[in-house]
Amino acid sequence: MLPDPLHPAVVHFPMALSALLPLSALVALWAIHRGARSRHAWAVPVALAASLTGSAWLAIETGENDEERVEAVVAESAIHEHEEAAERFLLFAGVLTLVAGVGFAGGTLGSAARILATVGTVGVLVAGVQVGSKGGELVYVHGAGSAYADAPAGPARTPAGEEHDERDEH
Repeated sequence: MLPDPLHPAVVHFPMALSALLPLSALVALWAIHRGARSRHAWAVPVALAASLTGSAWLAIETGENDEERVEAVVAESAIHEHEEAAERFLLFAGVLTLVAGVGFAGGTLGSAARILATVGTVGVLVAGVQVGSKGGELVYVHGAGSAYADAPAGPARTPAGEEHDERDEH
């Protein structure tokens, strides 16, 4: 059974991959420098980049499915900022995947593409942090999660901070 909403479960994949990608690219460059076959060593960063692009696309799709419900509790401008950051992240991830794929080529072209892709992983990571930050703001500042809440989980708090359980009044 899939979680509902699906978006919060899916978004962790591109965030984790964007953090692992720079490290994998650096390790691959190091391995190639030490004599590993470039196609074998570079396959891991390319696979991670492709997975990142696919999972970022899926995160956007699931976010669009949840958008209408969340708009009932969150200002559209805040959602739009998160959506724009997510689309930028997907674009960067897609371009990075293409550049990383060129890293399979031999000679100077492949070497240059591997170095450029490794540098590009930092930009993708920054874009990932931005989209994650905007998503966190939707949940923790703007209360997006409340669009899915049926009832409070525990005792309510009064403005003074004291616990008040409405179940005790009946």
